[in-house]
Amino acid sequence: MSRTALVTGSAGFIGYHLCRRLLADGFRVVGLDGMTAYYDVALKQRRHAMLSQSPGFTAVEGLLEAPGLVAGLVATEVPDVIIHLAAQAGVRYSIDAPRSYVEANLIGTFEILEAARAHPPQHLLIASTSSVYGANTAMPYAETDKADTQMSFYAATKKATEAMAHSYAHLYDLPTTMFRFFTVYGPWGRPDMALFKFTKAILQGAPIEIYNHGDMLRDFTYVDDLVEGIRRLIDTAPVVGAAVEGDSLSPVAPWRVVNIGNGAPVKLMDFVEAIEAAVGRPAIREYLPMQPGDVPATWAATGLIEQLVGALPRTDIHDGVRRFVAWYRDYYGA
Repeated sequence: MSRTALVTGSAGFIGYHLCRRLLADGFRVVGLDGMTAYYDVALKQRRHAMLSQSPGFTAVEGLLEAPGLVAGLVATEVPDVIIHLAAQAGVRYSIDAPRSYVEANLIGTFEILEAARAHPPQHLLIASTSSVYGANTAMPYAETDKADTQMSFYAATKKATEAMAHSYAHLYDLPTTMFRFFTVYGPWGRPDMALFKFTKAILQGAPIEIYNHGDMLRDFTYVDDLVEGIRRLIDTAPVVGAAVEGDSLSPVAPWRVVNIGNGAPVKLMDFVEAIEAAVGRPAIREYLPMQPGDVPATWAATGLIEQLVGALPRTDIHDGVRRFVAWYRDYYGA
């Protein structure tokens, strides 16, 4: 008998790829998405339309924070697994529109937790972000590192959801895994991310904005590699007292936090050169200072996830960028 997965943010970049993988693995998938206008809604609608071609997929549109929506959906569908990816994303947008982060990330996650409390899944998995490491300078970032110096309101709301989920895991014995994602990229990516913006600008002959004068490192993670990590972790619910080496497992709750990253940071200028090579023309580079709320480097320690589910695939940045550019040209006829 197939298992049922509820995936929030199913029309999003990562959500779309995850739903596609779960459907291929025989899950029945209920996808919830608010179709918010943070970026091109047509892109989200196209992703949902493709997922809806599968008889195993049910699309639901609605805002997480709408009172009773998630509770009713979970009560009706009784999912075996809940993967909560939906959120208001973006470091810089959180400076301009902080209230949307409170509503989507804090209140939305609260609705998920309440629904899971009423109808407990076998495993609750929730997306966090590498941004929670904030001002930490010791690298690679390990899940057991103290992370109390968030540098953007986006990161602060994500750290808050980790704490909220821990309390529910403790109070209601709710097996919960938090993911910390590291700069995910690939086909069907978000238009607000650097790869999308740079590719578009280079093809149009417009300048690209390179912050901190190019002196930045990012642990770029190809979306298929990330999805493989999520898929394996679905079947690896935390159990109190069953810690592995370097574990972030709570001593009082079936809760842990896990990095999902490539584990090998790339210089921003090497990333730009990979895009130029894939597009086939040089970029017009505009060098700018660091933006508020941003950090100069990210680097994931991958020892914990490897202990839990084995080594994940690591797509080379040049291969991943080429796949994105090929998708972009095809989708936009560029």
